[in-house]
Order: sequence, then C-alpha cells, then structure tokens
Amino acid sequence: MVAIQDVFRKERPQGPATILAIGTANPPNVIDQSTYPDYYFRVTNSEHKQDLKNKFRRICERSTVKKRYTYLTEDILKENPNMCMYKAPSTDVRQEITVSAVPELASMAAVKALEEWGRPRSEITHLVFCAMTGADMPGADYQLLKLLGLSHNINRTMLYSLGCYAGGTVLRIAKDIAENNKGARVLVVSSEIMTQVFRGPDEAHFDSLIGEAIFGDGAAALVVGADPIIDVEKPVFEIGFAMQAVLPDSEGSVEGHYGHAGLTFHLQNKLPHVVAKNIEKSLKQVFEPVGVTDWNELFYIVHPGGPAILDKTEEELKLAPGKLRTTRQVLSEYGNMSSATVLFIMDEMRKRSVEEGKGSSGEGHELGVLLGFGPGLTMELVVLRSVSLLA
Repeated sequence: MVAIQDVFRKERPQGPATILAIGTANPPNVIDQSTYPDYYFRVTNSEHKQDLKNKFRRICERSTVKKRYTYLTEDILKENPNMCMYKAPSTDVRQEITVSAVPELASMAAVKALEEWGRPRSEITHLVFCAMTGADMPGADYQLLKLLGLSHNINRTMLYSLGCYAGGTVLRIAKDIAENNKGARVLVVSSEIMTQVFRGPDEAHFDSLIGEAIFGDGAAALVVGADPIIDVEKPVFEIGFAMQAVLPDSEGSVEGHYGHAGLTFHLQNKLPHVVAKNIEKSLKQVFEPVGVTDWNELFYIVHPGGPAILDKTEEELKLAPGKLRTTRQVLSEYGNMSSATVLFIMDEMRKRSVEEGKGSSGEGHELGVLLGFGPGLTMELVVLRSVSLLA
C-alpha cells in the first residue's frame, strides 16, 4: 500500500519567493491637503471651533502630505451626519460602505498586478488578503475571488484588523507559501478604506486629528512565486527573509478600538522614538551575518506612520540624505494608507529605478529592507534582494 504522505508529497521549489508583479489603485476622490482643514471643519459642522481648526491646520502642514485619496464624498457624509460627529452611533453605515468598498478597490489593484504578470488567472493557487476594516462573513477574500473569477479551489487566507504592519505580514505569509508549495502562485492583496476612521474633531481627543490629517485610501496587489518561468515571468524583488517582533517598552504607543462610532485610534508621543531606537538592533541581527554593517548600503521601504518616524529613523541609523526619498514621496502623494503603503513604496521604487537607469529594482542596491509598524507595537521586517530590470 502506498503511504498517503507519498501521494501528496511535492517537491519544494529550488529558489526563494519572488515578487513577480505589482499593481496599485486608489478611489477617484482626491483630498488637497492645503484646503482640507477648511473642508473638514465645514463638513463636520465644526467651524465654530476656530482654535482647534488652527491646530489642525498646523498638523496638516507638518504632515508633509500634499494630497490623498478617499472613498468618502461630501454627499455620503451629508446623508450620514453621525459620521461627522466624534462619537455618534454610526458603525452600521460605516460597515455597509466598507464591506463593499474594500473588495472593489482590491479588485482594481489585483487586475493591474495580474495583467503585468501575464499568466492565466487559473494559475493563481493562493490568495492572501489583509484589510484593517470591513470584517464580514464571507470576507473580502471571498468577494474578491468572485470579482476576479479565480478558481473556487484557491487557498485563501484573510487577515482583518492588524493595522499598518500587515503589509509586511502578507509578504511573510506569501513567502512561506511560495517556498513550500512547488508551482504556487500567490496573489497578495492589501485594501484599506478609512471609512471607519473618519469623524469630527474633539478637543479632548487631539490624537484623533493626526489620523484625520494623514490617512488615505488605497489598495495594492502582488503576485508572488518561487522559481520564475524564464522569459515568461519578470521578477521584481526576491524575498530573502521575514520576521515579526513586538518592540520592547512600546505598549500603548498606538492602539485602535472599535465601538458604536466606528474605529478610534490612540497614539502616544513616544511612538517615533520607540520605533527608531529598535530598528538598528533588528538590522544587526539580520544583516551582520551576511557582512552588511553600513546601513547606507541598503535600500529602504519604511512604513511612513508620519514624518517624525522617518526623521527619527534617519537620525538613529545615520542615513545619508535621500535614503528615504521614495518613502517620503509616497507619503506626500498618498498619505498613510495603512498596510498598503509599503507596497505602494515598493512599486514606486522599482519604477524610479527604471526611469533613472539604476539597473535593478533597489535603486542601485542589491539588498534592502521593508519595515512595517502598527498596533502592539508590532514590527514586520522583510529582507528584499533587488532583481535586474534591464536584462
């Protein structure tokens, strides 16, 4: 009798997990950061709070964000006035919007990634999907399967409510799947709609205004697989290593809580310092065994929770000017799109590398690091190896 493990045992791939395509998408509504304070205080019926409006204007100016994208329109907010208060019952309407918007935006990004990949959709074997909001049963992964016409036998993993670090989480999971299942092709998707987060200003919850000044909506999708088909699939980055860690002395730095008024975020001033002081320790653990001790030899994809985190990171690692330029550019043009942001940065980096003739997806560097941060305070660290784009 043949042992069952012999029947189902498959040879593992020979090479590492590789990112084979990237696609991104945003809703059509654009927020102009220079005029947003006037809009925000008008649409939330808060124009009488002039002192708070002036503080919010300064927050917007310091955010370094120039524009963002949002699913919410003024018409939607007028139809649902409770969303414009700080803590009025509104979870039902927020959920109704998000449950449909999350897979729809995900589909837009996924179509772009699949078209770039160029292979039949029937060859996608796994789907890994993350979204901060919109939990439902069946989930956004099931809805996306139908929207894209993917195989009903696809292996799905749906992650909700992880927050901003989940862009690294889905890459870590995709790496494990691709490197342990020969022939696997993983569609990785992050779709973030901040409808649950939008609310009017409140003097007693000043940290909420930071989110109102920086969050945007966006979705990103990747195709990940090992052993790319020569002359058919076009590798962008190899995923060399991935790890997750809870940063010490970080409890309470950033938290999100659901209630009858949606999702409220709470931030502490120590957040940028906690993030920055722990990065080098992790970089040493990962890169010193391969002989990298000069952090300027790496390329960087850092979740831009805000400009203060990027400033502190550059200071602690003694980075040369411009090392985080792609990260800062995405923050400026899109804001903080939670987990999708690092995937947007990855896409922008490979595009810039082509435009500037750097020869590889890592802006001229072979090795780089993707860093995601979120509630916990949790960090995801993913080591990437750039792939030649000019061959």
